[in-house]
Amino acid sequence: MDHGARAEELFRQGYNCSQSVLLAFGDVTGLDEKTAAMLSSSFGGGLGRMREVCGAVTGISMVLGLMKGYADPDDRQEKVAHYHLIQEFARRFREKNGSIICRELLSGSSAQEGNDPEARTAAYYHKRPCPELCRTAAQIADELLNETTAED
Repeated sequence: MDHGARAEELFRQGYNCSQSVLLAFGDVTGLDEKTAAMLSSSFGGGLGRMREVCGAVTGISMVLGLMKGYADPDDRQEKVAHYHLIQEFARRFREKNGSIICRELLSGSSAQEGNDPEARTAAYYHKRPCPELCRTAAQIADELLNETTAED
């Protein structure tokens, strides 16, 4: 599956950035759509539209956690490996987009101020980088998952 194209499509259907990328990976995470959408619903707009860490980044962090995360709090090696994976994802995302912070990614895009989500109109999609950020995040995650699977 082309997770990047799927993530962009889901964003254009009205899902937030975090939901879009987590839902796009449903074929590998095993999460049902409702659970994935609800789990990631809080992270859109940089955490409840507070413009902190980009929702696409947090959504992919959930994907990578489900696929390559650790469960044993005493397994330091797994914890270190997972944190390095997340850091590498963030490095690549930042390299391609300049930041992992929502407000920085949206600077210059005429995003509406305030706490409420903007209406999804043609103008909304035209002025925002979000659909492409969702695509890029998913593509980077696929690269990392392929690389780490090859190492296993």
